[in-house]
Amino acid sequence: MEAVFETGGKQYRAKAGDLVKVEKLGSEDGAKVTFDRVLLVNDDGKVTVGAHTVENASVTAEVIESERKDKKVIIFKMKRRKGYRNKNGHRQRHSIVKITDIKA
Repeated sequence: MEAVFETGGKQYRAKAGDLVKVEKLGSEDGAKVTFDRVLLVNDDGKVTVGAHTVENASVTAEVIESERKDKKVIIFKMKRRKGYRNKNGHRQRHSIVKITDIKA
């Protein structure tokens, strides 16, 4: 069984046992989290798609790592012939979760 769920404004596709990198959650290591915004459930070929979300469907996961930083993204701005240069960097924070159960 696999599902497409939404958290942090992004959509993720996962099966039970998968490790998924999601936007930073406010929970601690080892905590159980439930994602209620399930958009699609595939149960061995039987696909259920919600109008917005699938009713009574949820994805349960365990937080493996609560906060980790992604690789650095460089933001460089420049205006030619004006002497303007601006270099900045950003490292997005995310969490690693292990999908334990999918309920449809």
